[in-house]
Amino acid sequence: MSKRGYHHGNLRQALVDAALTLIEEKGPTGFTLSEAAKQAGVTPAAVYRHFGGREDLIAEAARQGYEMFADLMEYAYTKSQPSALASFEATGRAYLAFARKYPGHYVAMFESGISVNRTPDLALLSGRALGTLERAAAELSAHIPPDRRPPSQMVSAHIWAMCHGVVELFARGSPGTKSPFPPEELLESGIGIYLRGLGLVPPDR
Repeated sequence: MSKRGYHHGNLRQALVDAALTLIEEKGPTGFTLSEAAKQAGVTPAAVYRHFGGREDLIAEAARQGYEMFADLMEYAYTKSQPSALASFEATGRAYLAFARKYPGHYVAMFESGISVNRTPDLALLSGRALGTLERAAAELSAHIPPDRRPPSQMVSAHIWAMCHGVVELFARGSPGTKSPFPPEELLESGIGIYLRGLGLVPPDR
């Protein structure tokens, strides 16, 4: 068997890339370590020099995904400043964009059953991504008196759930889930209704 993984000097990343391809094709539980090794062009024994098992390999794919995801969320938030509403909506669009562009990472992060607390790095990066959404929510509600202000963690959790739902149902071509509206419009209108209901934005915005 060709040892391409050794030749390009980064077997660990070659295995992660192989896992991402297999995750897209077969799902996070539909492939074996042997298949990942074959995809990377190395022997199965070589995998164990870097990963203790398939879950460790998927966890590394998830970690890399969260790192890119956190960077993208922060970029979307910062680029849309100083408008609090624009920044908040931009983070939602960034969520959809990430799911489309990096489906293997997205599945490893959210659909593999790997806990974000599996490793300190994974927990840190996951928290950084969610932290951006919480910061946007806090900024958006800063004009409301503290005793009437909804918790930013609650608002960000609701928007995260809405983003995830739109991705799962309408942005990834799931069978039997057609919508006459683009996913971006569904998410934007949903966020608008939610924010108006909480009094975070005026009715005419």
